[in-house]
Amino acid sequence: MASLKELRSRLSSVKSTEKITTAMKLVAASRLRKAQTALEKNNNYTTLIENTVARILVSYKKEEIERKIKHILPPIFAHKKNTQNYVLIVFSSERGLCGSYNQNVAKAAAKRVQELKKQGKNVKIVCYGKKAYDILKKNYADLIAHHEASFASGGIFYDEAIQMIEKIMNLAKKGGFDVVEIVHSSFKTAVSREMVAMQIYPLKIDTQNLDEHIDHVGDAYFDYKPSREEVLEKTANKLLTGRVFRAMLSAEASEQGARMMAMDNATQNAKEMIKDLTLKYNTIRQSAITTELNEIISGAEAI
Repeated sequence: MASLKELRSRLSSVKSTEKITTAMKLVAASRLRKAQTALEKNNNYTTLIENTVARILVSYKKEEIERKIKHILPPIFAHKKNTQNYVLIVFSSERGLCGSYNQNVAKAAAKRVQELKKQGKNVKIVCYGKKAYDILKKNYADLIAHHEASFASGGIFYDEAIQMIEKIMNLAKKGGFDVVEIVHSSFKTAVSREMVAMQIYPLKIDTQNLDEHIDHVGDAYFDYKPSREEVLEKTANKLLTGRVFRAMLSAEASEQGARMMAMDNATQNAKEMIKDLTLKYNTIRQSAITTELNEIISGAEAI
């Protein structure tokens, strides 16, 4: 049986741990709120850009049917018939203590790699974040082309998405790959997230399910300055950047949500341990006091 000194030491240690996990939970909750706010604002912005791009593509589609012509889209929309080379960009965290978040991201990336390999595709992996890199390098070290620290370690900025897009476009011009996908956690709520592999290049926009009247309101049609072609090219680049930034914010919100829940569970476990250790400590202490009293009473009676 543990002595009172040992129990006091354990109680002190668990209480210190509880303070740390509580503080980490509060910090994660604060960062989660910031990420959620930024994600909501970016979703509104990206949706407006998507509508503009979709509006132009629908007008192109109508003209191609009516006039029997073929519009040439910007290179960012260039889909090859036989795509062979894929790049998977994996977003994970730089630190742990966020439950199974990083394991789930790495598992989703590994699953996507296996799917592409079964189709006979060539795959390269780019990791943002130490944790997924550490997991993936065990089985896919030969596929990892690049590894960087997580963008979330110092806060997420729109400029980082722009820099990432510039790298992608420069490699695309050199013919380094056919398709780029981002494997990340799509944020739903603090306790709910979904692992997705989202294609970001070439840019994909589903015009099949769009309202055919999206290119006009009543009898008024949209006009574009300087031209539809220039507007499409510029907005398409902004849309690509917006989607990448949305994935970055979603990954950050998912990480902080996972960390907040993990720290909450750790805090609750610490409280349970403190309760059990306190009960055990008081029981042993009361037993020791009772024993001492009995010895004193027995000694007094003997005299």
